[in-house]
Amino acid sequence: MRCPFCAAFEDKVIETRVSRDGSEIRRRRECEGEGCGRRYTTYERIEESMPAVIKSDGRREPFDRTKIERGLQASVAKRPVSRDQIATLALDVEREIGELGLSEIKAREIGEHVLPKLKALDQVAYVRFASIYRDFSDLEGFEKELAAIRGEDTGRHDLAELSDESTDEHAAVPSGERAS
Repeated sequence: MRCPFCAAFEDKVIETRVSRDGSEIRRRRECEGEGCGRRYTTYERIEESMPAVIKSDGRREPFDRTKIERGLQASVAKRPVSRDQIATLALDVEREIGELGLSEIKAREIGEHVLPKLKALDQVAYVRFASIYRDFSDLEGFEKELAAIRGEDTGRHDLAELSDESTDEHAAVPSGERAS
């Protein structure tokens, strides 16, 4: 490593740390050049062979995890989702895509890798994200997606169901004691 102060190539590593997600290594170095002795920090990022992304218009560009993070940021606006959760989700998607071993992948397929993870994290953000990646052009697309979520999530009730139960005369009777 070349010292940024005196340009000498002699240095020693004082400390090495791996980032939480394991994607980056931080090294503190000390220059051993003549009379320099200054310390500096270097960062090493493990470079994986990521596929090129094929955009909807046919253009190809390098895979960029930060684009996933920006899309997620927009989807989770005003939702109780932290930046760490977004970063973790984007990193998980990046790893999944890298493990596929493809040379190219469509942008839409990347979105399909994001959706199930986002659905588990926040359903409102999921619908927002899905509306872009699945290109909902009308309310019918939203309704179908919401119906699918409601069908999968049988343990929850929507507000209409809850208000119906509160006005039902049988709602207050404990189970097993219902009158006919």
